[in-house]
Amino acid sequence: MNKLRNYITDNLSLIFMSIFISLFAIASVIFLIKLATYTAIIQLTVWEMTKLYFFRIPELLFYTLPVTFFIAATLTLFRLSNENEMIVIFSLGIKPSFILKTLFKPALLLSTLLFVDFFILFPHSKVLSSNFISYKKSEAQFNLSASEFGNSFGDWLLYLGVKQDDGTFSKVFLFNKKKEEEILIAAKNAKLVNDGGILRLKLYDGQGYSYSKEKFTQINFDTMMINDTMKTELKAYMKPYDYWTSIKRRHAKKKMFITDVLLSLFPMLSIFLIASMGIVHARHQKSQVYLFLFLGTIFYYGFTLGLQNILGFYTIPTVATLWLFITYLFYRKKVTKTF
Repeated sequence: MNKLRNYITDNLSLIFMSIFISLFAIASVIFLIKLATYTAIIQLTVWEMTKLYFFRIPELLFYTLPVTFFIAATLTLFRLSNENEMIVIFSLGIKPSFILKTLFKPALLLSTLLFVDFFILFPHSKVLSSNFISYKKSEAQFNLSASEFGNSFGDWLLYLGVKQDDGTFSKVFLFNKKKEEEILIAAKNAKLVNDGGILRLKLYDGQGYSYSKEKFTQINFDTMMINDTMKTELKAYMKPYDYWTSIKRRHAKKKMFITDVLLSLFPMLSIFLIASMGIVHARHQKSQVYLFLFLGTIFYYGFTLGLQNILGFYTIPTVATLWLFITYLFYRKKVTKTF
């Protein structure tokens, strides 16, 4: 029995990897195309694009693994049926329940990994990705052009001379006009600093002038820091439980939680349907396995998304119970009565 179990598992692993690589590659290409749209707003190096891609890997895995297992397990049994190996197995007195138990273990393992993925890894990667994009946008908001008028830095009008090879600027002038006071700052050199999303202009070796109707003041400085008023809105990292229970974006996270729980359960809940589609009599039964694969995926995702607005959190037990009941009846009719 162990050899038979290992034989089925080995076949499942080969088909699973071939399908997973294809689906994951397609999902990665779609994400990279979406990622390319960011370059119209922010500048990204190859390494930065790679970092963003790594941040989204938990999401890519979550939406490809359940479907991959559903397709791979069905095609594994269908292949064994077409090669008459399934008939030999049942002729030896082995019941279809053995096939269900063999598939249930990898399904349970996969569902557990999917729970860990969406409940723990997904909030962390979501915050990292969002903060990274916000950080890059804050850099893009401040686009300095040397030897041109019209630059601004918060409330300051800014003129820059020549940009050096090390990224610093020479002959820098800043002007700020308030209601009762005007300020002029001149510096020999300046450097842009991004400190945790706060843009700062670091000035070197200059003078500052402040004048109004009542007084005129002058200062000399070696180093001066001027902060920009634009600040990057970075999301604070929260523990997984705090993330899912917080009131911020509560409605969106509620729908996401319901969907993710049911998608995590999809491998286990579809065991009966997998056996019903995959176990066929190659000579007497004409299987439409690919059509059933498509319809099974569409109906499950349709129930998951369609009932959320009506049932709320009750969608989880409703869909799980209904799906198990329907697929078990299908299994009894197609498999149990025939084999």
